[in-house]
Amino acid sequence: MKKLFLSISLLAVITAANAQSFKAQIAAHRKKYKDDFLAEQRSPLKAEDLHNLRFFEADSTYSIVAKVELLHNQPVIKLTTFNGDSQEYVPFARLTFTLKGKPLQLTLFKSPSLTAIPQYKDHLFLPFTDQTNGAESYPGGRYIDINANDIKDDGLAIDFNKAYNPYCAYSDGYRCPVPPIENKLAVRVGAGEKAFAGEKKHR
Repeated sequence: MKKLFLSISLLAVITAANAQSFKAQIAAHRKKYKDDFLAEQRSPLKAEDLHNLRFFEADSTYSIVAKVELLHNQPVIKLTTFNGDSQEYVPFARLTFTLKGKPLQLTLFKSPSLTAIPQYKDHLFLPFTDQTNGAESYPGGRYIDINANDIKDDGLAIDFNKAYNPYCAYSDGYRCPVPPIENKLAVRVGAGEKAFAGEKKHR
């Protein structure tokens, strides 16, 4: 009985340490995320706006591994943007995974124009909507950036704690793709960035 108690206690300590480590990783990611607004020349936010950025608590249960089915010879499609324009993307892969006990699927996209730039050649785009939109998070959905090199053995780690708002959540004057209907998740994703607390700007 004593050994069992010690084992349970040790497991609890390890679990708590892992949770703290995960929260520290997400905190570092969010700091860089905020810093990038100040470094980006076309950023919609200034230093005085950053306090209006809000996030869900870091939650490791929203960090999952998806099965990757690469899509070959896909035609270029146009994703509608929030300003009524469109941008060209190519469906790159189909992702299947389980989140909060529900089997789900998303399509991962590649931008021909963006990946033509050497530093973004491996960049992939994952736009999605979920049941938090319009209440807790931006009504138009959120994005996750993916690096193609992170796909290993037909698997891809996806952390919804890193989901972020498009620039259109903060200001008009940007061409932000609307997540396609196929990427509507029938689950609440209580992770990542929440709705912006400040007033939307006009450019």
